[in-house]
Amino acid sequence: MLLARYLTKTLISAIVLVAVSEVAKRKPLFGGLIASLPLTSLLAFIWLYRETHDTDAICNLANGILWMILPSLVLFLLLPALLKKQIPFYVALGLSSAATILAYTLMTFLLKKLGIFQ
Repeated sequence: MLLARYLTKTLISAIVLVAVSEVAKRKPLFGGLIASLPLTSLLAFIWLYRETHDTDAICNLANGILWMILPSLVLFLLLPALLKKQIPFYVALGLSSAATILAYTLMTFLLKKLGIFQ
């Protein structure tokens, strides 16, 4: 039963990712729209609720996601800027990913410092 649940979760999650990449090949804006939907969050809420029925855990997860949207924007701002400057893709991806990790680290520190999260 547990294995079937993990396989189902993995399959549905993989289908979403494949759908985004395939749509983005043909229609970048629509692919961006699908990717920007909180599908990962919705799936996480569903899986968490089905497994725990703990709405407090879902509230905490939603709150955490809300705060972590801000540092994630670093990737979406920096990657296209670097690519437009003709930085090779993997270098641009690495630099923007490193900057995003730094932004997440700073946000986590700030949220703990302000007492918003422990």
